[in-house]
Amino acid sequence: MSRFPYDAGGPGGGTGERDRQYFDPEAYKIVLFDQRGAGKSTPSASVEKNTTWDLVSDIEKLREHLKIDKWVVFGGSWGSTLSLAYAQTHPARVKALVLRGIFTLRKSELRFLSQDGTSHIFPDAWDEYLAPIPEEEWGDLMTAYHKRLTSEDDHVRTQTAKAWSKWVMSTSKLRVDPKDIARAGQDEWALALARISSHYFVNAGFMREGQPLEKQEIDKIRHIPTVIIQGRYDVVCPARSAYDLKKVFPEAELIIVPDAGHSPWEVPTSKLLTE
Repeated sequence: MSRFPYDAGGPGGGTGERDRQYFDPEAYKIVLFDQRGAGKSTPSASVEKNTTWDLVSDIEKLREHLKIDKWVVFGGSWGSTLSLAYAQTHPARVKALVLRGIFTLRKSELRFLSQDGTSHIFPDAWDEYLAPIPEEEWGDLMTAYHKRLTSEDDHVRTQTAKAWSKWVMSTSKLRVDPKDIARAGQDEWALALARISSHYFVNAGFMREGQPLEKQEIDKIRHIPTVIIQGRYDVVCPARSAYDLKKVFPEAELIIVPDAGHSPWEVPTSKLLTE
């Protein structure tokens, strides 16, 4: 039976029961991994000792604890970043990679989502994203949000987190899902997603610019069977990053989903992930 660790998105999104639906329990042992500060991990929304490399170390400790020799690593969005980082650090422990919605935290990617890009496609949601930030700080929204998400004022943190999370939930699907918007209004979930995401974004994922795409990093994983699934109209993690990964990693299979955005729960993407 193959083992499947599931790296959730965000950062800070956590895992849930429905994440198991991608795997046949008769064929796979599924390991749902709540990253530091996310999901059931405590303390919730903590950014202390919380870096990409702390998480890579956690995944490896989990593998050792479960006495698994090699496993298939599955991750989408930020989870694709973490899956690549883990595989490039421990290539001998990865049997295969299943990646969705590629995200490498390059400046261009972060700017597209948080400053100038997605805003042109969802201008109505963008106005709500701008609302908690004074106009004089609009020139650097990642910094402005980070300042408030790390504020000592609980109200400021929570309200800013809800605005951040609503922006991400509003832009993740081709058709906005009211259930996603409602989830963004949940204090604890919104704070974990927004605070941890912001922490990683302002620190560029604790990586060199474009590190997961560097030749010396890709060379470590060329032998690992890899499938990349990418929504054509993903405006959270645009297809440019998946395409760039395929160019430096031609051994991987890239599947562009023609009628999907970012979310794994859109039917065309979900079907591919379960095949």
